[in-house]
Amino acid sequence: MVTLDVVGDLLARDRRSREPALVTADGRERTAHDLITNAYKAANVLRYLGAREGSTVAVDSTSGLHTTLAFLGAAGLGAAVRFDPAAGIDAGDRVVVAPVAAEPSIDPPPGTNLAVFDGPPERPETTHWEQELWSENPAMPPSTVSPDDPVVRGDHEDVSHGRLVDAAEAVAADHGVDAGTRVVVRTTFADPRALAAGVIAPLARGGVVVLGDRSKKGGTGAEPGPDPETGSDPEPGSKPRGDLAVVDDADAEPPEPVQIDVSSLPALDDWIERDLGRGSTGYDR
Repeated sequence: MVTLDVVGDLLARDRRSREPALVTADGRERTAHDLITNAYKAANVLRYLGAREGSTVAVDSTSGLHTTLAFLGAAGLGAAVRFDPAAGIDAGDRVVVAPVAAEPSIDPPPGTNLAVFDGPPERPETTHWEQELWSENPAMPPSTVSPDDPVVRGDHEDVSHGRLVDAAEAVAADHGVDAGTRVVVRTTFADPRALAAGVIAPLARGGVVVLGDRSKKGGTGAEPGPDPETGSDPEPGSKPRGDLAVVDDADAEPPEPVQIDVSSLPALDDWIERDLGRGSTGYDR
């Protein structure tokens, strides 16, 4: 596993290989080169919209391609991410990234810029995320980020880069995540432990992040929607998409052979020092 101090270490140029790194809900595969380059572009879009070191970007919590890119881009810039656009509006966060369907219900205050994905916006002052993303500069803007800097804004406490990457190390070690391991994210990013287990752990180990199917309720949880060809719901336990699933319910029954219930993992502010065979990785950063 690559040694991480901050989340942005995942985006080092020398990690841009042709090996698979991410699979979207519709089955499209991105290589590590694709993912890292697109994260650079996301960082540039956010920077253009005003995100900087120490600022906050509010992002929809759905575990999708654009929310993943927004998180990685913001983390690389040194901006923290709040996975709650409504709370971000209330807090006056610098940038809000949300689905286009939510645009009518979002009224950004002065100083907050709104970007929407999954289609072009209705209001001229709203940024079309995809349009800007695919045309942006594929180079990471310069930044200085410390392990103690916040990477996720929480309801009660922020989570630092150091805590998040340490949690990912622990999950990867405990569950045997390695090169080629496919980790299916069947929950949202609302809980930072889902990011640690479902995104950072596989990327750090050379594994593959597999974004879960769209659920019938519009999320990406463990309840997949109808088959696009037949229109019928899949049978329980059918169509595994990877080696293990990240879920948020101990009673979930994903089709993957192994599951990680994020609610059973230690809270990120409660982790104690652990010996993972490479020395202490406690949260003393």
